[in-house]
Amino acid sequence: MAPEVLPGGQGEADLPRGLPPSHPTLKRARQRRDEARDLLEEKVDPSAQRKEDKAARRNAEKNTSEAIGREWFAKRSKAWAPTNAVKVAGRLEKDVYPWLGSDPVTEITGQKILETLRRVEQRGSVESAHRVRQSVNAILRYAIDTHRLKANPTPHADALERPKKGKFASITDPKGVGGLIRALSGYHGSLVTRVALQLAPLAFVRPGELRAAGWSEFDTKSAEWRIPAGRMKGRVPHVVPLSHQALTLIDEVRSLTGTGRFVFPSERGHQRPMSANTLNAALRALGYAKDQMTAHGFRTMASTMLNESGKWRHDARLRIGICA
Repeated sequence: MAPEVLPGGQGEADLPRGLPPSHPTLKRARQRRDEARDLLEEKVDPSAQRKEDKAARRNAEKNTSEAIGREWFAKRSKAWAPTNAVKVAGRLEKDVYPWLGSDPVTEITGQKILETLRRVEQRGSVESAHRVRQSVNAILRYAIDTHRLKANPTPHADALERPKKGKFASITDPKGVGGLIRALSGYHGSLVTRVALQLAPLAFVRPGELRAAGWSEFDTKSAEWRIPAGRMKGRVPHVVPLSHQALTLIDEVRSLTGTGRFVFPSERGHQRPMSANTLNAALRALGYAKDQMTAHGFRTMASTMLNESGKWRHDARLRIGICA
């Protein structure tokens, strides 16, 4: 009697000889044979069924939350500032994909999302938990927009702890501000760092916008610093009028860094901007503790003094963008 061959597949004759009847390979072959017989009885072509199953598996792999998340990120992050894209990608890799990534997007429940967010909360990162929730919510909205999900189960933000609203430490009384300005001019570290520190209270932009300032953004003839939308948090171009003092500082540092891309390059190489910690470290070197003054605090300083001077309307705070 000839060895039986599976319909459209491997037969026992194709298996290595001498295998015991209980060998797993033989068991699997007989199982597939029995499954093929069942399909034939139902008038289903086993070969066609395997192709259909394989296609279904490929489709399922494309529709996991990680696959859709990466697709969403690739499309959306093109319009983000590079630093923001890195932060979002890091949160997804650390706090989302390990817990939700392998699940088909249609099987993700609000309870499972909440459990994922609670893990972030439990390590004390309440603000990060809210940011992770925003990303998950955006990914699932994208899944709906691309017709792979019917409803978004992301829990409302109220299900999480409320982040504590902290303020950047800043000096805002006129006498203290005067002392700070004098201290900045006496900084004995790098000239590039000193100029960046002195420009901060004259431009009151965010530290990241200051550190990554490019020479192409400055028009000294019109006394303007034009920051492109791609470097702004609000994704809107921003023009900073430059005072005579600011122009003097720009001219001073040009002799050192004017041939490169960045006005304030890193000390480790002119191909990248000054590090995020440089300005705060310089403030500490000048004797200002982190609960007294921060690099971001120059914005708070400007907002407070403009409002309290009586020469500016109450919306000076909004014009500076201090709330953003």
